[in-house]
Amino acid sequence: MALDFSAVDARLLAHPGARKELHEKWGWMVYWVGGKQFACEFTAKADAKPPYAGRHLLSLKCDPDRIRELRAEFPGAVLPGYYSDGRTWISIDLDADIPEALVLDLCDRTYELVFAKLTKKAQHEIAAQQP
Repeated sequence: MALDFSAVDARLLAHPGARKELHEKWGWMVYWVGGKQFACEFTAKADAKPPYAGRHLLSLKCDPDRIRELRAEFPGAVLPGYYSDGRTWISIDLDADIPEALVLDLCDRTYELVFAKLTKKAQHEIAAQQP
């Protein structure tokens, strides 16, 4: 059963300093914090390499050990990151049978991983913008 992407979008944007922007050339929605990408949502072109071709995907930064676990538990639904480093990024097939709660948790984790790599100054500026 396909995920309700509006819930995923809302979760990604709920994080401090998160914003999204359409990458017009690729037709991807890219999520940013502090000038760093932490997620993207897109449909791979029909002529993309298998197994990505035609799939509605969400790419997220992820811990390498967790990537191995997810790919073993959800083969075919959790793929190496499309057009990114498959050792640290995953692509989730949003039309696959994968629990929404897991995807929402992964949305939190990707943000945390990228936010932690920002400079302390950037982290403080983002935190200061919150009400």
